[in-house]
Amino acid sequence: MHQDTINALISPEGSLEILSNQEVNRLKDRSQGGLYRLFRQCALAVLNTGAETDDCKDLMEAHADFDVRLVPQPRGLKLELVNAPATAFVDGRMMRAIREHLFSVLRDIVYSNSIPTAIAGFQKDNPDDITNLVFHILRNSRVLQAGRQPDMVVCWGGHSISREEYDYSKNVGHELGLRSLNICTGCGPGAMKGPMKGATIGHAKQRVHNGRYIGITEPGIIGAEAPNPIVNELIIMPDIEKRLEAFVRAGHGIIVFPGGVGTAEEILYLLGILLHPDNADLPFPVVFTGRKENAGYFQMIDDFIRNALGDEATKKYEIIIDDPAQVARTMGQGIADVQTFRRSKQDAYYFNWVLTIDPIFQMPFEPNHDNMRALELHRNQPPHLIAANLRKAFSGIVAGNVKAEGIRQVQAKGPFEISGDPALLKPLDALLTAFVEQNRMKLPGTSAYRPSYRIIEPPAARA
Repeated sequence: MHQDTINALISPEGSLEILSNQEVNRLKDRSQGGLYRLFRQCALAVLNTGAETDDCKDLMEAHADFDVRLVPQPRGLKLELVNAPATAFVDGRMMRAIREHLFSVLRDIVYSNSIPTAIAGFQKDNPDDITNLVFHILRNSRVLQAGRQPDMVVCWGGHSISREEYDYSKNVGHELGLRSLNICTGCGPGAMKGPMKGATIGHAKQRVHNGRYIGITEPGIIGAEAPNPIVNELIIMPDIEKRLEAFVRAGHGIIVFPGGVGTAEEILYLLGILLHPDNADLPFPVVFTGRKENAGYFQMIDDFIRNALGDEATKKYEIIIDDPAQVARTMGQGIADVQTFRRSKQDAYYFNWVLTIDPIFQMPFEPNHDNMRALELHRNQPPHLIAANLRKAFSGIVAGNVKAEGIRQVQAKGPFEISGDPALLKPLDALLTAFVEQNRMKLPGTSAYRPSYRIIEPPAARA
């Protein structure tokens, strides 16, 4: 379908303005090792803010003639956009929020690809180095602010939700805003946008003039979940694992709304970390919440967690149904406990250094047919490792659903195959089936959902 486009020369807005010759050359490099393809993909996603799509591959193909070029200037850097989506402009001028996001993309792609070579002895598979990289990216983006009291609530939930679920997430955000709490989400639509929108009204009523609406994403997902217009601090992490670590290091508590496989991945990541023995006494408020009509959804999630990870895992969160004010009060009290704990440990308010993250949660998982088939999905391992491997399974399904490379692999070789202990996989299959039936896999009206996975019996069972 033809879409109107615009050619434009864009000046920086609130972010990176100066690049070295080496950085410019890497951004111009269109080879496999260069950064041009990555920057173009993320830039195009930002320019499509508000678009009704969750298919990164379709987005790239629909704008195959889009180009972005760096134009050095005596006073700094500009971007030349060729065949940019006209929806990013008003009367020929790019919207300010989108311009900010565009240069945030440039800032983070340059920095995250430069910092490993700038840190002496940096090793990409060293857990401490990974955490330090997450810290440096967040600090460079000015997300980490000394002198602030803990106030950052991370909100997770689906991009494909009903209008009623969206309104509920907005009501929760409003209650959080009334208590001067700030919001961090995955930056996209649905349950990622609702809490931010509600918080803007709550902040306005309390005359909070510096409300923070932080969106944390990564290159593989940004095309499927473009930043919503309310995000005023956008961060692009290098991959999903560092994105998830950024959430739990920078956030002071987490609220989970109904969602699909991406939300399930986030839940398993969080519980896997909190179940680590080193984190047994660490306060970290977690609330699952939704409308009264979502009570069955959260019962299903709770049953799945109990079966997979045991009763101890269910003690790490509280389920609150149809009570936005109680959600906000519970989160406020939980964050107060976090502040007391951090003060006692002399840990920073702005970055959770004390939290232990097992390296299995940090190492990037590449979703492909071999890796998905080889997942260790059995009970003969500690609960936090079961969570880690289940998280990878969900991550692969997300990739097959919405990420360009994952979609291509599924189209070429068929659905990813998932094998393991039937005691884990039968509830997993039931959960995934429910997500499909509830339209939590794809945005309604975009395209029919074609499963990117299939559950198979392990070889021993088939024998």
